[in-house]
Amino acid sequence: MSGTRTIATARRVLAQLRHDPRTVAMLLVVPCLLLTLLRCMFDDQPQLFDRVGAALLGVFPLLVMFLVTSVAMLRERTTGTLERLLTMPLGKLDLLLGYALAFGLVALVQAALAATLTLGLLGLDVQGPTWLLFAVALGDGLLGMALGLLVSAFARTEFQAVQFLPAVILPQLLLCGLFVPRDAMAAPLRWASEVLPLSYAVDAMNRLTTTPGTSAALLTDLAVIAACTLLALTLGAATLRRRTD
Repeated sequence: MSGTRTIATARRVLAQLRHDPRTVAMLLVVPCLLLTLLRCMFDDQPQLFDRVGAALLGVFPLLVMFLVTSVAMLRERTTGTLERLLTMPLGKLDLLLGYALAFGLVALVQAALAATLTLGLLGLDVQGPTWLLFAVALGDGLLGMALGLLVSAFARTEFQAVQFLPAVILPQLLLCGLFVPRDAMAAPLRWASEVLPLSYAVDAMNRLTTTPGTSAALLTDLAVIAACTLLALTLGAATLRRRTD
Protein backbone atom coordinates (compact mmCIF):
# COMPACT_ATOMS: atom_id res chain seq x y z
CA MET A 1 0.00 0.00 0.00
CA SER A 2 1.29 3.46 -0.92
CA GLY A 3 -0.04 6.78 0.34
CA THR A 4 1.03 8.49 -2.89
CA ARG A 5 -0.90 6.04 -5.07
CA THR A 6 -3.92 6.26 -2.77
CA ILE A 7 -3.98 10.07 -3.03
CA ALA A 8 -3.51 9.89 -6.80
CA THR A 9 -6.50 7.56 -7.05
CA ALA A 10 -8.58 9.88 -4.88
CA ARG A 11 -7.68 12.85 -7.09
CA ARG A 12 -8.70 10.90 -10.20
CA VAL A 13 -12.07 9.94 -8.69
CA LEU A 14 -12.74 13.52 -7.57
CA ALA A 15 -11.87 14.79 -11.06
CA GLN A 16 -14.40 12.34 -12.53
CA LEU A 17 -17.05 13.51 -10.07
CA ARG A 18 -16.34 17.14 -10.92
CA HIS A 19 -17.30 16.41 -14.52
CA ASP A 20 -20.45 14.49 -13.52
CA PRO A 21 -22.85 17.07 -12.03
CA ARG A 22 -25.78 14.65 -11.92
CA THR A 23 -23.89 12.26 -9.64
CA VAL A 24 -22.76 15.16 -7.45
CA ALA A 25 -26.37 16.35 -7.22
CA MET A 26 -27.49 12.86 -6.24
CA LEU A 27 -24.85 12.66 -3.52
CA LEU A 28 -25.31 16.15 -2.06
CA VAL A 29 -28.80 17.34 -2.98
CA VAL A 30 -30.98 14.22 -2.88
CA PRO A 31 -30.55 13.51 0.88
CA CYS A 32 -31.45 17.14 1.62
CA LEU A 33 -34.51 16.96 -0.60
CA LEU A 34 -35.67 13.73 1.03
CA LEU A 35 -35.27 15.20 4.51
CA THR A 36 -37.18 18.31 3.46
CA LEU A 37 -39.97 16.16 2.05
CA LEU A 38 -40.08 14.21 5.30
CA ARG A 39 -40.36 17.44 7.30
CA CYS A 40 -43.27 18.56 5.13
CA MET A 41 -45.00 15.24 5.72
CA PHE A 42 -44.78 15.74 9.50
CA ASP A 43 -45.46 19.48 9.43
CA ASP A 44 -48.19 19.15 12.08
CA GLN A 45 -46.23 16.59 14.13
CA PRO A 46 -42.80 18.10 14.92
CA GLN A 47 -42.20 15.63 17.75
CA LEU A 48 -42.63 12.72 15.34
CA PHE A 49 -40.20 14.36 12.95
CA ASP A 50 -37.67 14.66 15.79
CA ARG A 51 -37.92 10.90 16.33
CA VAL A 52 -37.89 9.78 12.70
CA GLY A 53 -35.92 12.61 11.10
CA ALA A 54 -32.72 12.01 13.05
CA ALA A 55 -32.67 8.32 12.13
CA LEU A 56 -33.27 9.05 8.46
CA LEU A 57 -30.54 11.69 8.54
CA GLY A 58 -28.24 8.69 8.82
CA VAL A 59 -30.18 6.36 6.52
CA PHE A 60 -30.57 8.61 3.45
CA PRO A 61 -26.84 9.40 2.99
CA LEU A 62 -26.02 5.71 3.46
CA LEU A 63 -28.51 4.69 0.76
CA VAL A 64 -27.30 7.26 -1.77
CA MET A 65 -23.61 6.60 -1.13
CA PHE A 66 -24.13 2.83 -1.42
CA LEU A 67 -25.83 3.18 -4.78
CA VAL A 68 -23.33 5.60 -6.31
CA THR A 69 -20.14 3.86 -5.18
CA SER A 70 -21.31 0.37 -6.17
CA VAL A 71 -22.12 1.55 -9.69
CA ALA A 72 -18.95 3.68 -9.95
CA MET A 73 -16.62 0.81 -9.04
CA LEU A 74 -18.44 -1.60 -11.33
CA ARG A 75 -18.05 0.89 -14.18
CA GLU A 76 -14.28 0.84 -13.58
CA ARG A 77 -14.31 -2.91 -14.23
CA THR A 78 -16.70 -3.04 -17.18
CA THR A 79 -14.86 -0.29 -19.07
CA GLY A 80 -11.47 -1.96 -18.51
CA THR A 81 -10.17 0.97 -16.47
CA LEU A 82 -9.59 -1.17 -13.40
CA GLU A 83 -7.64 -3.79 -15.35
CA ARG A 84 -5.36 -1.12 -16.82
CA LEU A 85 -4.84 0.49 -13.42
CA LEU A 86 -3.89 -2.78 -11.77
CA THR A 87 -1.21 -3.47 -14.39
CA MET A 88 0.55 -0.45 -12.87
CA PRO A 89 2.13 -0.49 -9.37
CA LEU A 90 -1.31 0.03 -7.83
CA GLY A 91 -2.63 -2.49 -5.32
CA LYS A 92 -6.27 -3.30 -4.72
CA LEU A 93 -6.12 -1.74 -1.28
CA ASP A 94 -4.57 1.41 -2.76
CA LEU A 95 -7.49 1.62 -5.16
CA LEU A 96 -10.19 1.08 -2.56
CA LEU A 97 -8.59 3.47 -0.08
CA GLY A 98 -8.35 6.07 -2.84
CA TYR A 99 -12.06 5.63 -3.51
CA ALA A 100 -12.71 5.77 0.23
CA LEU A 101 -10.74 9.00 0.55
CA ALA A 102 -12.49 10.64 -2.41
CA PHE A 103 -15.99 9.63 -1.40
CA GLY A 104 -15.09 10.31 2.23
CA LEU A 105 -14.55 13.95 1.30
CA VAL A 106 -17.89 13.91 -0.51
CA ALA A 107 -19.50 12.30 2.55
CA LEU A 108 -18.03 15.09 4.68
CA VAL A 109 -19.75 17.73 2.55
CA GLN A 110 -22.89 15.61 2.36
CA ALA A 111 -23.10 15.26 6.14
CA ALA A 112 -22.44 18.98 6.66
CA LEU A 113 -25.21 20.00 4.27
CA ALA A 114 -27.76 17.49 5.58
CA ALA A 115 -27.02 18.16 9.27
CA THR A 116 -27.05 21.95 8.83
CA LEU A 117 -30.34 21.81 6.93
CA THR A 118 -31.97 19.45 9.42
CA LEU A 119 -30.87 21.31 12.54
CA GLY A 120 -31.47 24.76 11.06
CA LEU A 121 -34.23 25.18 8.52
CA LEU A 122 -36.08 21.95 9.33
CA GLY A 123 -35.88 22.51 13.09
CA LEU A 124 -34.78 19.08 14.28
CA ASP A 125 -34.50 19.10 18.08
CA VAL A 126 -31.67 17.01 19.54
CA GLN A 127 -30.64 16.60 23.17
CA GLY A 128 -27.08 15.49 22.52
CA PRO A 129 -24.15 17.46 21.06
CA THR A 130 -24.85 18.65 17.52
CA TRP A 131 -21.30 17.85 16.42
CA LEU A 132 -21.95 14.20 17.23
CA LEU A 133 -25.03 14.28 15.02
CA PHE A 134 -22.73 15.41 12.21
CA ALA A 135 -20.20 12.70 13.11
CA VAL A 136 -22.83 9.95 12.97
CA ALA A 137 -24.17 11.23 9.64
CA LEU A 138 -20.62 11.22 8.27
CA GLY A 139 -19.99 7.71 9.60
CA ASP A 140 -23.19 6.47 7.97
CA GLY A 141 -22.18 7.94 4.62
CA LEU A 142 -18.77 6.26 4.88
CA LEU A 143 -20.44 2.98 5.80
CA GLY A 144 -22.67 3.18 2.73
CA MET A 145 -19.60 3.88 0.60
CA ALA A 146 -17.71 0.88 2.00
CA LEU A 147 -20.68 -1.47 1.54
CA GLY A 148 -21.14 -0.22 -2.01
CA LEU A 149 -17.50 -0.90 -2.87
CA LEU A 150 -17.79 -4.37 -1.34
CA VAL A 151 -20.91 -5.51 -3.20
CA SER A 152 -19.67 -4.14 -6.53
CA ALA A 153 -17.28 -7.09 -6.69
CA PHE A 154 -20.25 -9.46 -6.98
CA ALA A 155 -22.09 -7.67 -9.79
CA ARG A 156 -21.52 -8.06 -13.53
CA THR A 157 -23.67 -5.18 -14.76
CA GLU A 158 -24.79 -1.83 -13.37
CA PHE A 159 -28.33 -3.22 -13.18
CA GLN A 160 -27.09 -6.03 -10.92
CA ALA A 161 -25.27 -3.47 -8.77
CA VAL A 162 -28.54 -1.59 -8.28
CA GLN A 163 -30.27 -4.87 -7.37
CA PHE A 164 -28.00 -5.19 -4.35
CA LEU A 165 -29.75 -2.16 -2.82
CA PRO A 166 -32.94 -4.05 -1.89
CA ALA A 167 -30.96 -7.20 -1.13
CA VAL A 168 -28.40 -5.64 1.22
CA ILE A 169 -29.89 -2.38 2.53
CA LEU A 170 -33.65 -2.91 2.75
CA PRO A 171 -33.49 -5.87 5.21
CA GLN A 172 -31.31 -3.69 7.43
CA LEU A 173 -33.81 -0.85 7.09
CA LEU A 174 -36.66 -3.10 8.21
CA LEU A 175 -34.74 -4.53 11.18
CA CYS A 176 -32.92 -1.41 12.40
CA GLY A 177 -35.69 -0.33 14.78
CA LEU A 178 -37.03 2.51 12.64
CA PHE A 179 -40.46 0.96 12.21
CA VAL A 180 -40.67 -1.38 15.21
CA PRO A 181 -38.49 -1.15 18.35
CA ARG A 182 -35.89 -3.89 18.21
CA ASP A 183 -36.77 -5.01 21.72
CA ALA A 184 -40.32 -5.73 20.51
CA MET A 185 -39.20 -7.99 17.64
CA ALA A 186 -39.25 -11.76 17.71
CA ALA A 187 -36.01 -13.18 19.05
CA PRO A 188 -34.59 -14.36 15.67
CA LEU A 189 -35.22 -10.94 14.12
CA ARG A 190 -33.70 -9.19 17.13
CA TRP A 191 -30.59 -11.37 16.93
CA ALA A 192 -30.30 -10.62 13.21
CA SER A 193 -30.63 -6.88 13.84
CA GLU A 194 -27.77 -6.98 16.33
CA VAL A 195 -25.26 -7.97 13.62
CA LEU A 196 -26.47 -5.44 11.04
CA PRO A 197 -24.55 -2.12 11.00
CA LEU A 198 -27.55 0.04 10.16
CA SER A 199 -29.08 -0.87 13.53
CA TYR A 200 -26.20 0.88 15.29
CA ALA A 201 -26.48 3.91 13.01
CA VAL A 202 -30.15 4.33 13.91
CA ASP A 203 -29.49 3.64 17.59
CA ALA A 204 -26.82 6.36 17.63
CA MET A 205 -29.17 8.91 16.07
CA ASN A 206 -31.97 7.97 18.48
CA ARG A 207 -29.67 8.39 21.47
CA LEU A 208 -28.73 11.87 20.29
CA THR A 209 -32.37 12.95 20.12
CA THR A 210 -33.29 11.64 23.56
CA THR A 211 -30.15 11.71 25.73
CA PRO A 212 -28.09 14.80 26.59
CA GLY A 213 -24.33 14.54 26.64
CA THR A 214 -22.15 11.72 25.35
CA SER A 215 -22.89 8.23 26.60
CA ALA A 216 -20.81 5.08 26.46
CA ALA A 217 -23.55 3.42 24.40
CA LEU A 218 -23.34 6.19 21.79
CA LEU A 219 -19.57 5.83 21.53
CA THR A 220 -20.02 2.07 21.18
CA ASP A 221 -22.44 2.62 18.29
CA LEU A 222 -19.90 4.89 16.57
CA ALA A 223 -17.14 2.32 17.11
CA VAL A 224 -19.27 -0.43 15.55
CA ILE A 225 -20.02 1.77 12.52
CA ALA A 226 -16.31 2.50 12.08
CA ALA A 227 -15.37 -1.17 12.50
CA CYS A 228 -17.97 -2.29 9.93
CA THR A 229 -16.66 0.33 7.49
CA LEU A 230 -13.08 -0.92 7.84
CA LEU A 231 -14.21 -4.55 7.58
CA ALA A 232 -16.17 -3.85 4.39
CA LEU A 233 -13.16 -2.10 2.83
CA THR A 234 -10.88 -4.99 3.76
CA LEU A 235 -13.27 -7.58 2.33
CA GLY A 236 -13.70 -5.39 -0.75
CA ALA A 237 -9.94 -5.44 -1.35
CA ALA A 238 -9.89 -9.23 -0.96
CA THR A 239 -12.77 -9.86 -3.38
CA LEU A 240 -12.12 -7.15 -5.98
CA ARG A 241 -11.74 -8.51 -9.51
CA ARG A 242 -9.75 -6.80 -12.24
CA ARG A 243 -12.55 -6.91 -14.78
CA THR A 244 -16.00 -8.32 -15.45
CA ASP A 245 -16.06 -11.25 -17.87
